[in-house]
Amino acid sequence: MRPRIAIPVPTSTDAAYNGRSWPNYANAVREAGGEPVALDIAQPLAELLALARTCNGIVLPGSPADVDPARFGAKRDPATSPADPAREALDFALLDHADRTGTPLLGICYGCQSMNVWSGGSLVQDLMPVPVNHSAGREVAIAHTALVARDTLLGSLVDAAEAPADGAFLRLPVNTSHHQAVAQPGTGFRVAARSPEDGVVEAIEREQGFMLAVQWHPERSTGTSATSRNLFAKLVSTASQR
Repeated sequence: MRPRIAIPVPTSTDAAYNGRSWPNYANAVREAGGEPVALDIAQPLAELLALARTCNGIVLPGSPADVDPARFGAKRDPATSPADPAREALDFALLDHADRTGTPLLGICYGCQSMNVWSGGSLVQDLMPVPVNHSAGREVAIAHTALVARDTLLGSLVDAAEAPADGAFLRLPVNTSHHQAVAQPGTGFRVAARSPEDGVVEAIEREQGFMLAVQWHPERSTGTSATSRNLFAKLVSTASQR
């Protein structure tokens, strides 16, 4: 049987966004050998957690929302997008579940930010103006590069053919659609990748187990990037062992 991978519907407020984006995550999981399972935020949280407990892995997808800055003790920046309390509550509950059970979890974009805040970290609320176009969007295949530390879980998944060595790092081309980023990593997490031009954190990972998050969108590039495929393949293979 294919391992079941729980994927929240990205937002409780924008059905069109969900219709465009959720299938990309589902297809990436399916191509990696997993069975995507939708968690519809409109349903009660208890029911969603019961469904998540029948799954072997989790993907936290992107979202047009931003995490409520009150969760990391900050005042709201005018550039911060409205929070999505239902999505936020589900992410935090799924992170609690993964923490308790060792369920492998991959965070993407907003999922990276919610993971970091859940673990006690903080966020940069707006990256503008910076020398790198982090908010390039889905139409830009390569927005910039990220320096991935070789001695990390993420580093072990980077395909050498698309990421040339740069000292202790691998220089990976990435697509990005974010205006916020990790500021201080949460407890037990380390920075796995940064943008070389401005130092913006592009990936974090837990020091033990499989809890990894990237700021770019590998679900959009599985057709062209072996590294993107490797991320989902590692999630699914780890989930299959549960």
